[in-house]
Amino acid sequence: MFNEVKKSIEWGEETLTLETGKVARQADGSVIATLGETSVMANVTFAKQPKPGMDFFPLTVHYQEKYYAAGKVPGGFFKREARPTEKETLTARLIDRPIRPLFVPGFKNETLVMCTVLSHDLVNDPDMVAMIAASAALTISGAPFRGPIAGCRVGYEDGEYILNPTVDDMHELKNNPDQRLDLVVAGTKDAVMMVESEAYELTEDEMLGAVNFAHEQIQPVIDCIISLAEEAAKEPFDFEAPDYSELYEAVRAAGEDKVRSAYAITDKQERTTAVAAAKDAIREALTEEQQEDPNLSSALKKLEATVLRGDVVKTGKRIDGRALDEVRDIVCETGLLPRTHGSALFTRGETQGLVVTTLGTGDDEQFIDALHGNFKSNFLLHYNFPPYSVGEAGRVGPPGRREIGHGKLAWRALQAVLPAATDFPYTIRLVSEITESNGSSSMASVCGGSLSMMDAGVPLKTAVAGVAMGLILEEDGDYAVLTDILGDEDHLGDMDFKVAGTKDGITSLQMDIKVAGITPEIMQKALAQAKEGRMHILGEMNKAITGAQEFSVHAPRIETMQIPTDKIREVIGSGGKVIREIVEVSGAKVDINDEGVIKIASPNGDAIKKAYDMIHSIVAEPEEGAIYTGTVVKIVDFGAFVNFFGKRDGLVHVSQIENRRLNHPSDVLKEGQEVKVKLLGFDDRGKVRLSMKVVDQETGEEIKKGEDA
Repeated sequence: MFNEVKKSIEWGEETLTLETGKVARQADGSVIATLGETSVMANVTFAKQPKPGMDFFPLTVHYQEKYYAAGKVPGGFFKREARPTEKETLTARLIDRPIRPLFVPGFKNETLVMCTVLSHDLVNDPDMVAMIAASAALTISGAPFRGPIAGCRVGYEDGEYILNPTVDDMHELKNNPDQRLDLVVAGTKDAVMMVESEAYELTEDEMLGAVNFAHEQIQPVIDCIISLAEEAAKEPFDFEAPDYSELYEAVRAAGEDKVRSAYAITDKQERTTAVAAAKDAIREALTEEQQEDPNLSSALKKLEATVLRGDVVKTGKRIDGRALDEVRDIVCETGLLPRTHGSALFTRGETQGLVVTTLGTGDDEQFIDALHGNFKSNFLLHYNFPPYSVGEAGRVGPPGRREIGHGKLAWRALQAVLPAATDFPYTIRLVSEITESNGSSSMASVCGGSLSMMDAGVPLKTAVAGVAMGLILEEDGDYAVLTDILGDEDHLGDMDFKVAGTKDGITSLQMDIKVAGITPEIMQKALAQAKEGRMHILGEMNKAITGAQEFSVHAPRIETMQIPTDKIREVIGSGGKVIREIVEVSGAKVDINDEGVIKIASPNGDAIKKAYDMIHSIVAEPEEGAIYTGTVVKIVDFGAFVNFFGKRDGLVHVSQIENRRLNHPSDVLKEGQEVKVKLLGFDDRGKVRLSMKVVDQETGEEIKKGEDA
């Protein structure tokens, strides 16, 4: 009934198994990949006819984490997986980016790749397993896919690269001083296709070494996929890339000079209008048959690319007149918004980001329900890309994959310089509003985010800047690496290479390749050129920050205190009664964790002190020999009970009230009276012994022997 094919290899410290032929047999390609006890099923289907009028490749990649994979029930009211989580969205992008350029040019049939996590051992992250399963499913599906690819994760500890570190090793990397890198690399047999990383100030050579190490480690996986395909692959789909060479020549003859003139305009809006007018003029010059050719848009794009790319490589000048390694003019401003906790406006040429910092308390931390467990995050970065930023009137909706991906890239870049939660007990939320875009807005978010947090008084280790690099690689091998690419250079170029970091090293690296990979030589040059650009941008940013920034008066103040864990129950009280009373009486927000760390937050310093004193009185122990101010709570024949330390009462014996004989304590005391007492000690039964007569009731000073009471 089943025609099963299974291949296994030893990869790192685990066994990697690829199997097909038993599950999802109606899909064009279906593979279950297992690493350790983490299993992901990838299913590929593609339409056998292209959609009419389609001028792009309609590839969709979905990655789904099923909670049953880790033996969990989803949270929420419906107890069912709902909209994609951030991890699912980011992983879908990770898989999409290296496979999309490897489909045969001209293939425009709708294609769907679905990856489903079936089992998770809480050790091996399923994202890389999903990428391998997707590549294998595509390779055996018969689709015109020029793979296979493979991917892996690389860690860096004590100068050694680590293949596929565990989930725990990579979780909250900033709190793990031994691990300095979380790098994901995907590539083919011959070249690297995609890089994504979170790093902690690694040098360019260390990063390049990690990429090369990853490319070496994925080779056995690629061989395993090829071995599977040799036995299980379907017949290749009958597809030939359309030949539109004659149409291209007609397009070129009709308007190459017009397109070249349009791209000579440096202003983006004027250039966009001129390019559109040039295309319209070309269409009008063509025959009716040529105008209806479905390959016309491809021919027009090829003409644009030829004009832009050829001029850059030949002349070393770009469409806005800059040299290859020149960064656009930069303007940095901070403190723009009066009521926010921190704000910055970062402008680089025609790219601009308004980044706002909000400081919150522990209540504002983001709770994340993940397959490998639940945890909280105290650093949030949200990126918004409205249509007006590119001069368009488009639909506005919830954040899409692009917004989530760009926001996460900026988040990774800034992680390395954040203060420890013990030193700065705030939840930090950054919001990057992209107000103009022509070139990397994610790197503008990094620069603006760094400035905004400094403006808010966040004690960053140092400033972080980012720059987007581009590549134009000609068929004859000539190439040009571009610093600070424009939108058109990204759209028509061969590489998007984003590098963020400090003056001391790289904190994030992201690379996407639109051709069949690049050589280590090109990557090394791009990294070196990116460092020059980053240092220049950091210099411009430093001009905007002068000295230490003051906290906004609108930001909460937070004070932390550590209490013994066995006192947590006393501070919280039955049903939370005590902690609610502290909050109501003091007016401060109080947050306590399982380790006994208490955060007290309020814009009002007096409220913080009041809450602190109330908590201290609960958890602290009275000190023998110390003098306290207390209140008489009960009078009895043999003395008075005084509340002197939080909720703690003690007895002042009638003989310890005054230096004279009293008939009854009520002769000098009444309930509610404030008195000053000294803690003499504790009796055999642990009862508190207090004295009033050894304390001057006016000054609160102890009366020494020989002094007149």
